[in-house]
Amino acid sequence: MLLLLLIVGGVQALVSRHHRKKLGTDLMARTLDTPRPASPAAERPASGRRFRQSAGRQHHAGPLTYVLLVLAAAVSLFPLYWNVVAASHTGERVVAAPAPLLPGPRLFDNLTFAWNQVDMGEALVNTTIVASLVAVSTVLFSTLAGFAFAKLPFRGRTMLLSLVVATMTIPPQLSVIPLYRIVTDLGWVDQLQSVVLPSLVAAFGVFFMRQFLVEALPVELVEAARMDGAHSLRVIWHVVFPVARPAMAVLGMLVFVQSWNDFFWPFIALTPDGNPTLQVALAGLGAGNHSVDHAIVLTGALISTVPLLLVFAFLGKHIVGGITAGAVKS
Repeated sequence: MLLLLLIVGGVQALVSRHHRKKLGTDLMARTLDTPRPASPAAERPASGRRFRQSAGRQHHAGPLTYVLLVLAAAVSLFPLYWNVVAASHTGERVVAAPAPLLPGPRLFDNLTFAWNQVDMGEALVNTTIVASLVAVSTVLFSTLAGFAFAKLPFRGRTMLLSLVVATMTIPPQLSVIPLYRIVTDLGWVDQLQSVVLPSLVAAFGVFFMRQFLVEALPVELVEAARMDGAHSLRVIWHVVFPVARPAMAVLGMLVFVQSWNDFFWPFIALTPDGNPTLQVALAGLGAGNHSVDHAIVLTGALISTVPLLLVFAFLGKHIVGGITAGAVKS
């Protein structure tokens, strides 16, 4: 799904860039058609003029590029389309051969049944709260730590960064038992804070923001702000955050999607009948007498996918811009 969102955003960015380049080419053509007075540069060799003209020429995306982009988008969109198709049929028709390829008449009936079989509304609200809090806290703390590792000189900075990166190699399954004991001792079982607090910051986010700020934030800009009398919080708010905004949007999107789809730890800390998130609620969806209604399960998966598409619709411009930031040197 994340690959689908990035491909769609990339296609939009490429089309927009194509129109901008076309406008620039037309303007350049009109400028070149304007007669200019003779200059000594006109007497230079023709090979040099041809080289300069080819270097300044705007290159357009050819038909093959658009064909490949359309094929990649179609391949990425097909699972989402088939999810809608499966959600509009009965469970028997979904597992029958050949599989249906056109939407059926039961989409709204399946949506109503899936929404009422489990408390999908409460699960949707809980997941939104958890994913939003985790994304905001991870972006905030990772940006602060990344700025410290990138631009603030202090003793042991390299060793501490190495330790932070080394924690990414530890499997999360190793911390489940001690983490569950802590949650149990605090009385947080089946409470949302048991899912939010262990994910307030991530080593990947710290390393990601550090790598971005090393290249994007000139140290002279920080020093100039300090010379103007700005204290550390003002430097962070007025200098670091504006520069890091594209990377913060990308990191926020990645963390939000990861937290939204997280199943392992929420399934341990929460219960389907108590205070579930969407993934925990989907685990009990479609269950019947010794059988599972796959159409209802895919209907629930469709419900859980729609909010992610809405998030990308609002943050897509920043995400694509953050991914391509630094790809072209100025």
